[in-house]
Amino acid sequence: MVFLDRGDAGRQLAVRLRQSRDADTVVLGLPRGGVPVDDPLLSDDEVRAAAGKVELAGNLTIPEQPIGMVVFAHGSGSSRYSPRNRYVASVLNRAGLGTLMFDLLTAEEEIHRAGVFDIDLLARRLVDVTKWLVRQEHVPGLRIGYFGAGTGAGAALSAATDPRVEIHAVVSRGGRPDLAGDRLGEVRAPTLLIVGGHDTVMLELNQFAQAAMSCETVLAVVPGATHLFVEPGALEKVADLARDWFVAQLGPVAAEDRSEPGKV
Repeated sequence: MVFLDRGDAGRQLAVRLRQSRDADTVVLGLPRGGVPVDDPLLSDDEVRAAAGKVELAGNLTIPEQPIGMVVFAHGSGSSRYSPRNRYVASVLNRAGLGTLMFDLLTAEEEIHRAGVFDIDLLARRLVDVTKWLVRQEHVPGLRIGYFGAGTGAGAALSAATDPRVEIHAVVSRGGRPDLAGDRLGEVRAPTLLIVGGHDTVMLELNQFAQAAMSCETVLAVVPGATHLFVEPGALEKVADLARDWFVAQLGPVAAEDRSEPGKV
């Protein structure tokens, strides 16, 4: 098991202790100084979501008194275990946002790779999973946002135009929003495009996508960052930008100010 930091270790330990609270449990190997153990979550569960004819594996985390939900769509070659997306999700959770991280493709589909750049397929999967999500306990009534990375950004923006779901915000991290094609002009959810300042190719593609969109769209450039935001402080900046965007668009104030999803 891999931990992001002491806080993440404490949260995961709290989950395991809760699951075995009726048994005698011994914890071995705590790091020097210990870990902060608390239980601020309503749920933190491995789930399987129906998407057409397949079931997709994911992790659904809902904090106490959630103010919104964010569904993650990862890029090609990644998965719901992406340490970068997991870090962003942990920041969102601490801000009161629930998160659903899931694999857009089955294990077999990942091997054959045919669907990795099939944006229509990925968008349909995202819509199906969103429809499944809104029926889960503690979720009805919460506003939904999408966080897309890489090709997942194109799928997220495409899915956000589907009338079967109501998406109130989209964030792209180093993404390919251009892959949404003609649907870019149909997006109504306020969209934040985050790009590294040294990721020149992606910067041009995101500028192209922003020009094609008619909704509220902000392009945020992280100075000195490359495509994966591995530079010191870069990923933290991404997480802070995403948190502030989602809190503003999904939180109670946003719900009072807007009567339609994506209306600005």
